[in-house]
Amino acid sequence: MSDPLSGLIAALDLENSGSRDGEDLFTGQSQWMPSGRVFGGQVLAQSLTAAMRTVPADRVLHSMHGYFLRPGDATKPITFSVDRIHEGRSFATRRTQAYQDGQPILSLIASFQTEDTGLDHQIDMPADMPQPEDLPTTAENLAGIDHPVATHWANGRPFDVRNVETPIYLSVDGARVAHQAVWMKSIGPLPDDPNLHRAALAYASDYSILEPIFRRHGVSWVTPNLKVASLDHAMWFHRFSRVDEWLLYVEESPSAQGGRGLSMGRIYTRNGVLIASVAQEGMVRVPGV
Repeated sequence: MSDPLSGLIAALDLENSGSRDGEDLFTGQSQWMPSGRVFGGQVLAQSLTAAMRTVPADRVLHSMHGYFLRPGDATKPITFSVDRIHEGRSFATRRTQAYQDGQPILSLIASFQTEDTGLDHQIDMPADMPQPEDLPTTAENLAGIDHPVATHWANGRPFDVRNVETPIYLSVDGARVAHQAVWMKSIGPLPDDPNLHRAALAYASDYSILEPIFRRHGVSWVTPNLKVASLDHAMWFHRFSRVDEWLLYVEESPSAQGGRGLSMGRIYTRNGVLIASVAQEGMVRVPGV
């Protein structure tokens, strides 16, 4: 679709394909990508959507753990099989397997809880962050770059992503540190469905999470023969927020070794409420290292 946000909503509007062997089946379309591979955030969001379709409305997503098993083909639809593996008094657990051509490309487990009260604290949002309106857009940062990936990142994504530090698209400027922050929000309003916002948050959480690894070692996205692939993705949903309002994604990498790197992130509302925590390990192979 020409409108990236409509494309995201369409991708998350899964078709109910019935059931088989006690599992619920859904089908979702893939978004076009310049690489030809399914964007990891898309299949995460769709897998969560499939799982959320099988739980009562009063049970709210609080965590997910997914493993990327194979690259997905962005020209083909994806089948999602949901196994209702646990139904407790307060918690429910679902396993979603995403398939293309009969092969699993993602395996994910998600947990849901009836809303409850209890202890409440959070790590505070970093102070003195620039406001998103004062930062250049991705389109401004990539202006004049004639490349399919640059064109897609600039104008084809459903989220407006603005780097607090100088972005690392073309080069790594400044200190070689293993942390960064980005502001992000959808490029337009989304429907009021809270589960749609949760799925869209998972989608956007995959954009920049591995970049602290690159920044620490002076590796830009255009490094020749750089090989990057997400291996797994975990996310904890602490509090609800809309994703069509500005969110601050604070990211850091505690370790990189053996061709892999680990990044962790915290996502805050503009007024400092911690809404989610993220962890992802990725394969990162740099020529000559």
